[in-house]
Amino acid sequence: MTFELAQVNISRLKHPLNSPQLKDFMDGLDHVNGVAEAADGFVWRLVGEGDNATDVSMFGDDWIIVNMSVWRDADALTAFMYQGRHRELMSRRREFFEHVREAMTTLWWVPAGERPTVADAEERLTHLRDRGPSPYAFTLRESFPPGA
Repeated sequence: MTFELAQVNISRLKHPLNSPQLKDFMDGLDHVNGVAEAADGFVWRLVGEGDNATDVSMFGDDWIIVNMSVWRDADALTAFMYQGRHRELMSRRREFFEHVREAMTTLWWVPAGERPTVADAEERLTHLRDRGPSPYAFTLRESFPPGA
């Protein structure tokens, strides 16, 4: 069986999405999403009512925004993460998002062609928070191979 890498990362907003404080973030979102979709190894991303997922609720908290996607592998994901506008916006994350001590990102393997749901992401992130990295939910720093 072939696997693909699912990832979810969430952030808790410091300000409303339409606030002046988040203008730079919101102005860059479509560009970053377009670069992701064009990246080598990109498979799929969660999209809500617009062309992003800013309206998708997670953990019942309207101040949390979610990014969930599927990639060929960790190398493809990290190549995208550390380049261009994405890197620039993430270097400014403390301006846009609250600092949260618990895990806000997790990864897991899905069978090729499977698309994770928000409920899947909540379950995996909660598992990582409660039990630490495992083949069920892990991080880039402590990852596991497909099928482990």
